[in-house]
Amino acid sequence: MSDTPFAVALELDADGAHPAAGAASPGALSARRLASRAASADRLGLTAVTFDDAPLPAGALARLDAVQRAAFVAPLTSAIGLVPVAHTTYSEPFHVATQLASLDWASNGRAGWIAAASGTAREAAAYGREALSGDELRRERDDVIEVARRLWDSWEDDAVIQDVATGRYLDADRLHYVDFEGERFSVKGPLITPRPPQGQLVVVAPAGTAGADVALVSGADPAEIADAAARARAAGAALVWAEVEVVLDARGVSAARRLSALGPWPEVGLLRYAGGADGLVALIAGLAASTDGVRLRVAELDVDLEEVGRAVLPALRERIGFRSPRAGETLRDALGLDRPVNRYTAVKEFA
Repeated sequence: MSDTPFAVALELDADGAHPAAGAASPGALSARRLASRAASADRLGLTAVTFDDAPLPAGALARLDAVQRAAFVAPLTSAIGLVPVAHTTYSEPFHVATQLASLDWASNGRAGWIAAASGTAREAAAYGREALSGDELRRERDDVIEVARRLWDSWEDDAVIQDVATGRYLDADRLHYVDFEGERFSVKGPLITPRPPQGQLVVVAPAGTAGADVALVSGADPAEIADAAARARAAGAALVWAEVEVVLDARGVSAARRLSALGPWPEVGLLRYAGGADGLVALIAGLAASTDGVRLRVAELDVDLEEVGRAVLPALRERIGFRSPRAGETLRDALGLDRPVNRYTAVKEFA
C-alpha cells in the first residue's frame, strides 16, 4: 500500500452521469439541490467533488459556471476538496488565475482546478476566435497552467504587512511581475489577490499535461488503466486518478434494473461498474495498486451518492486504509502534497 493517501472524488455536475438522470424530477440547476449534495458529500467523507463545465452548454441549458458553483458551496462545507473545471482556450488566463485563487481563499485552502481545453469550431465562433487543433490546445493549456502558477507566486506569503505606523498595507518589494509570453497571450502581473492559502492550487488535468499535480487516466478495464497510469508517472505525474462510471444496487433495486429503467448509457471509453457496493470496493481496491485515487461519475447523484457513503467508503477504510479529509486540512494536505515554497522567496534565500 502506498504512503500517499488514496482519494475518492465524485463528479457533482447535473443530476448524474447518465443522460436520463433527473428526468423525472428536474431541478439540477437548483442552488438548494447543489448545496444539499455538496454538504452530503462533505459529511460522508469523500476526498473531493468536481464540477464539470463547458464553454457552450448543450441545448438551451444555462447555469453558473463551475468556479462559481464551487465558490457557492465553499462556506457550506468544511473538509471536502472543491475542484471545478475552468477552460483554458478562450478564457483570459489572468482572470482564471484570480478566480481560482479567490476560491482557495473562500474554501480555506480546499480548492483545485481541472484545467480543461476545448476548441471546437462552434465554440471558437461564439468567442470570435479561431478553432485550435489538438497540439495547439495542448500548448495553450500548458501556457495557461504555467502563467497561473507564476501568478499565484507573484505575491510572496508575507507581502501583506498592514503596517499602521507607515500606512502601508503591502510591501511592494514582495510583489512581482511575472512577465509571461505565451504563444497567444502575454501577462505582466502581479495577481490582484494575495497568494492562495495552499500556495499553489492542486491542478488536475489529462495525463501528459505539463504542470499538473494529478493526471486523470481512463481505460475500458483495470489493465488499461494500470498501463495508462504507468505512462502518466513516466511522464512526470505526481498523482494519478482513474475515471470510473458507476451505477450501484440501491434502495432494494439492482443496478441492472436501474439501468434498464434509465435507458441507454452511451459508452465514452471509461471503465464502468454496475452492481453491488462490495464489487465496487473490490474494483477500487484493485485500482489502488496502480493509481492514487478515483473520480466516480455516478449514474444518479441522489441515489448513488447515498450508497457510496453508506456502503463503499466505510469498506474502503477497512480494505485500503482510505481516510476522509478533516476540517482545517487543505486539499494538498488531504492528497499528501507539500505546500510549495514561493519561487521568488526561494530565489532570495539562495541568492
